[in-house]
Amino acid sequence: MAAASAAAPPPGPVIFISAGEPSGDLHGAALVRALRRRFPHARFLGLGGARMAAEGVELLAGLDELAVMGFVEVARHLPFFLRLRKRVFQALEHERVSLVVPIDYPGFNLRLARHARRCGVPVLYYIAPQVWAWHASRARHLAEDADAVAVILPFEAEFLRRAGARAEFVGHPLLDVPPPHGAHAEWAARHGLDPRRPVLALFPGSRRQEIARHLQLFAEAAARVTAVAPAVQPVIGASPDLPAEVYTGVRWPRVPSTDGLLHHATAALVKSGTSTLEAALAGTPLVVAYRMNPWSYRLAKRLVKVPHIALANLVADKRVAPELVQEAATPEALRDALLPLLDAGSPQRAAMLRELRQIRETLGGGGAADRVAELAAALLARRS
Repeated sequence: MAAASAAAPPPGPVIFISAGEPSGDLHGAALVRALRRRFPHARFLGLGGARMAAEGVELLAGLDELAVMGFVEVARHLPFFLRLRKRVFQALEHERVSLVVPIDYPGFNLRLARHARRCGVPVLYYIAPQVWAWHASRARHLAEDADAVAVILPFEAEFLRRAGARAEFVGHPLLDVPPPHGAHAEWAARHGLDPRRPVLALFPGSRRQEIARHLQLFAEAAARVTAVAPAVQPVIGASPDLPAEVYTGVRWPRVPSTDGLLHHATAALVKSGTSTLEAALAGTPLVVAYRMNPWSYRLAKRLVKVPHIALANLVADKRVAPELVQEAATPEALRDALLPLLDAGSPQRAAMLRELRQIRETLGGGGAADRVAELAAALLARRS
């Protein structure tokens, strides 16, 4: 008598995760790992990058297509986003998706959340859009369209609850990123740097358009720094999601941004965004700069309602790191802000190091992905 065939594994949920930028890809990959521990047979679809793909997410579009920001820039790519929206909406219905997890990326993901709600698919919004900063009226829409919102900044939960959202502070996922291994001398030797000399990290961005606006500016600022302090070694933190040719035309060496540059740098020049918080958590004094399309900037000035653009400063609720935006971001101004932070004995550096330690304490402990996975499991249990 033939042996009975092994029983097929029970079908798992189909989970759609949507991330449109490198930080979302990083945190989305961590969430997929946490979800697989609870749902070994789950199927994952979505939008994202190499990290999510490595965790087995079937991607409908990649980061190089998705990483567009700014009012004017998004308008130029509107036909692509309309086609993608149609494809994603069809996937929600045809693939029998059990749960949708949008990660930040509000221009696309808020529409995704609304469509999922109309289709009766639960929505767990992870890393809430910064509606408190520039479009507070959208908080009400988020409350209507998301069954739960997992927020990563401590002040966001109460703001969204007042708008009617079921919001929970889960901690910041950057706290779960392990620090790099190895001594500073070992790291410096690997990249051809002198471990005895200060390192100035340059983080011009993770999107093509950010590199186009910031790379030359940051390189010129670094040149002015070295003219005054020749021992300083400028190093560009290169995004692993972009081809090498986007960094051509500057003389400074490049190191993958994921290879511990912020942890080993003496100070950093960082474009506004998640990298400002990464620098703060690494304990690296920083200067923040940002340039965008002039028309987008004019519109943003009318909409943005917060006193700081850097996440590190928002968490601290004070101007810890200098912010230089648009015309104020000149090579000379950036040099003047950086030089005291590269001086080991300066009072400015000592004061900022104290503030950066406080920012880390404010963000609490790790475990964000596991907390979000618990929220996801509760929503899936309600649906079953």
